[in-house]
Amino acid sequence: MTLKEIQDLLEAELLVGGNDDLKVKPSSACGSDLLSDVLAFTKERALLLTGLTNPQVIRTAEMSDLIGIVFVRGKRPDSATLDLAGVKKIPILATRLPMYEACGRLYRGGIKGCSEVK
Repeated sequence: MTLKEIQDLLEAELLVGGNDDLKVKPSSACGSDLLSDVLAFTKERALLLTGLTNPQVIRTAEMSDLIGIVFVRGKRPDSATLDLAGVKKIPILATRLPMYEACGRLYRGGIKGCSEVK
């Protein structure tokens, strides 16, 4: 499933990135509001779903080699965070869905959780 298909499935808005960014396919997805868990448990090329909107989320995504971030619960990061994502070339989506439902839709759509990827 591509980021474009994920965008449609989650009824999400693209905040950072372009059409080429939406062609990327994540290896898995992870939902977390603890950045230490993201660093410890995500796999490379995963998609992160989170309610945290600070610049540290972007830096964590960069360190973990994540392919994008979906902000859940209608959260929207400030312009500094979005600018940093643009500089780091990390696509950003935002959905009104709560994390549980967004993760469930992705799982039902065939995206594996990080624990299922070797």
